[in-house]
Amino acid sequence: MRVAIIGAGKMGRWFTKFYLKEGYSVIVSSRSKEKLLKIRDEFGVEIADNVNAVKSADRVLICVPIENLEDVIKEIHSYVRPEQVVMDICSIKEIPVKIMHKYIKIGTTLGTHPVFGPGVKSIKNQNYILTPISNKEKVFAENFKSWLEERQANVFIVSPRKHDELMSVVLGLPHFLGLVACDTLLNCGNFFEMKRVAGASYKMLLTLAEAVASEEPEFYASLQMTLPEIEKIEGLFFKKSREWLNLVRRKDRSAFANKMELVKTKLMEVNPEYAKSYEVMHRLLEAIKS
Repeated sequence: MRVAIIGAGKMGRWFTKFYLKEGYSVIVSSRSKEKLLKIRDEFGVEIADNVNAVKSADRVLICVPIENLEDVIKEIHSYVRPEQVVMDICSIKEIPVKIMHKYIKIGTTLGTHPVFGPGVKSIKNQNYILTPISNKEKVFAENFKSWLEERQANVFIVSPRKHDELMSVVLGLPHFLGLVACDTLLNCGNFFEMKRVAGASYKMLLTLAEAVASEEPEFYASLQMTLPEIEKIEGLFFKKSREWLNLVRRKDRSAFANKMELVKTKLMEVNPEYAKSYEVMHRLLEAIKS
């Protein structure tokens, strides 16, 4: 099996290493000559332009930003053969899947989303989402799912639309919260002094804030502008923020505590695991008190 990796960025490099470890032959292409030479020297793989990479491969994995995807598909679509599979790894799926279907009329396409970054060492225990549309894609997706699961990945098959709705919450909201939190913390006084005296809750918030703020701005901007439900989700967050802030402004201790109890109860209802852990912690605290 020969895999063409189009894109020599961080995820392109990750998948190059991954498929080489799996014993596959890999050829890599990229607009960046510098990145191509670096990946060739590091992994000893063959490099080429996009068209020649596609011509020589059984599968094609497109690892480019969503804003560059259509240009790549336009360039390679006429060279795709009936037996080939073309996949993308964009974090948004409805738009990429439509683009692939628009141009690629033969072969098999499949929208995929590896829900992890290039820092992970293996695919074990990592989430991987597949978004097939046609029957042919669904057949391949089931086979690919089994192959990934043999390598202990957690694989989910959903529609592109459902994927993007989920990612509005799973990716979009945490990214938004992290950026706003970081922006807020940097305007709250001596940042480094607060970090030195902080407890666990602040450190958890700071970890999210620093992690998000350190990522690629264009990628995060693209997610925020493209995810279908993001305005609705973030609008709900602002509505809830105002509700809590009004309780603080009114100094309504009782209402605040009641609202917190309501949140806790709802969380137990929707998340049985939380309920179990809460019960264990409650019993432990009672034992300590006695």
